[in-house]
Amino acid sequence: MAPRKIIIDTDPGQDDAVAILLALGSPDDIDLLGITAVAGNVPLPLTQKNARIVCELAGRTDVKVFAGCDAPMKRKLVTAEHVHGKTGLDGPQLPDPKMPLQDQHAVDFIIETLRNEPSGTVTLCPIGPLTNIATAFERAPDIIPRVQEIVLMGGAYFEVGNITPAAEFNIYVDPEAAQIVFQSGVPLVVMPLDVTHKALTTKSRIDAFRNMGTHVGTMVAEWTDFFERFDMEKYGSEGAPLHDPCTIAYLIDPHLFSGRYINVEIETQSELTLGMTVADWWRVTGRKPNALFIGDLHAEGFYRLLTDRISRL
Repeated sequence: MAPRKIIIDTDPGQDDAVAILLALGSPDDIDLLGITAVAGNVPLPLTQKNARIVCELAGRTDVKVFAGCDAPMKRKLVTAEHVHGKTGLDGPQLPDPKMPLQDQHAVDFIIETLRNEPSGTVTLCPIGPLTNIATAFERAPDIIPRVQEIVLMGGAYFEVGNITPAAEFNIYVDPEAAQIVFQSGVPLVVMPLDVTHKALTTKSRIDAFRNMGTHVGTMVAEWTDFFERFDMEKYGSEGAPLHDPCTIAYLIDPHLFSGRYINVEIETQSELTLGMTVADWWRVTGRKPNALFIGDLHAEGFYRLLTDRISRL
């Protein structure tokens, strides 16, 4: 089977970096058409820079990186330096990237790619706020039916919120964008906190990266060492969730995951629950399902896949 054509839309972030590396380590499964950066974990000048740093780390300077929207559609930007550090990739220091940033705006790249590739052959993988995707859909509605699928990291139901009591960070940053995407009619697969909080790092899992003896493996180990401290203190867990790689892992091996096809609505009005993903898990509303909402994963299989593919870089 031909590799799956994807665009990763991202705001790196240590876990975003691992997701990108997983894609780059899986060329038989993933054809990465480009990486589009969005403001989220840190502002846009850092997210586009971090995306290029990760590509250079993997030796993939051929991957095109595009800068997109620097603020949410209708709100001021909320960032997450308290989790990811002031650069977004705090931990070990890497040199500034030498590979160029593409001149084209990320939104224009998304539109152009979906128009030029055969309809139904490109999957979008947003692992940050959904601003770029929603802006593309608003600007060029003709591309919406051309999208094969959207596999995104965002939202929560049982785990509720990680940036407010009710909301997960990616959705909270730009709830209006999320609403556009969730109402678009594109087939959606959602990786909420409910599943990503089961993809926990442990000492043995981090050691598996470190013991590869490669520069990439060492960087992943040190990034996860830095990243997990915040979440271990916050949640009292044995490790930190690797949120974003769940999206790429699903594309490679969907059998690692299970969920329900349900209706998910985005709260955009309430100050108290802004950005909440109102997931009809128990199917009590009668509203039409619009998303495969993932609830569980095979954690050992997930980490085996991650370790195997990153060891190839």
